[in-house]
Amino acid sequence: MVETRTISEIEELIPRFKLEKLLNQDQGGRRITLLGSIDSSPALLTAERAAFPSDRSTLTAFHASLANIKNLGANDIYHWYLASSQASRAAPPDLKLNLIYPCTEQHVKKYSPQGVRMVTETPKIYRAHVRPYMQRKREEGRLNWVWNIIEGRTEQEDVILRDHGGKGEDGEGFLMLPDLNWDRKTMSSLHLLALVERRDIWSLRDLKKSHVVWLKRMRKNLLDATVKLYPEMDEDMLKLYVHYQPTYYHFHIHIVNVRLEAGATQATGKAFGLENVISQIETVAGGEEAGMGDVSLTYFLGEASELWTEVFLPIKEARKP
Repeated sequence: MVETRTISEIEELIPRFKLEKLLNQDQGGRRITLLGSIDSSPALLTAERAAFPSDRSTLTAFHASLANIKNLGANDIYHWYLASSQASRAAPPDLKLNLIYPCTEQHVKKYSPQGVRMVTETPKIYRAHVRPYMQRKREEGRLNWVWNIIEGRTEQEDVILRDHGGKGEDGEGFLMLPDLNWDRKTMSSLHLLALVERRDIWSLRDLKKSHVVWLKRMRKNLLDATVKLYPEMDEDMLKLYVHYQPTYYHFHIHIVNVRLEAGATQATGKAFGLENVISQIETVAGGEEAGMGDVSLTYFLGEASELWTEVFLPIKEARKP
């Protein structure tokens, strides 16, 4: 027979919970599961942070309440911090803040709600429309923060690995550092970033058969360096991938814990596994110059993105891009 309890009796269960240990925690610490007991009987308590309020007055009050702000790093227009949502000086940081200042119209579009479309980019569309688009974006100065890191002007204290490889623009050097979205302490959400030193590879589209040996060596060195720096990690606990379309057009590789919650940035149509990319390059017909520029790629775009409005929407509507 099911016991009937009043609302007040049910609510009183939470204060009576006695903690034994933390059982689990999600990647950002937003959800925890605690093992304990209530009146000597075992109990599991899961707590999850509520969603942020959306009304203007509460958001204004939230911003005003930020305290104990500590800068984690800054590069060009990008800044990131830890902060506390409580005014007390003793309150531990419970927020990670990313600031883009000054931001552009493209940043605003990227972070605004928008519909999403799947598109197929053929080699012909890439050469005729997407490659020129990439060229324009590179010429707008959006890669200044990347050059700052590669050339040793900023974030050098964060560089985990610097492998110069060959010399010159077409050398094989690369470096690895924490991704700005990682809090640098929660291992279940480990997220590192590898930047290549060479500037002639803008995206996975530029990868050819002649790059396979370099890609395999870079993969091995990235895995070796990660498990050496974080002994609690094994190689088979790490996932390496590249984005297409990437946020910026300088080739880079993401190294993450396989437990990292797979949001939009790891979804099909955005993330391409490095091992799968290497395998695909090896099987493409042709000589050393054959590669990812010779295949069709299917991925998703936001409806506010320029590639959708200027290239793929006109193609869909049988108009000239």
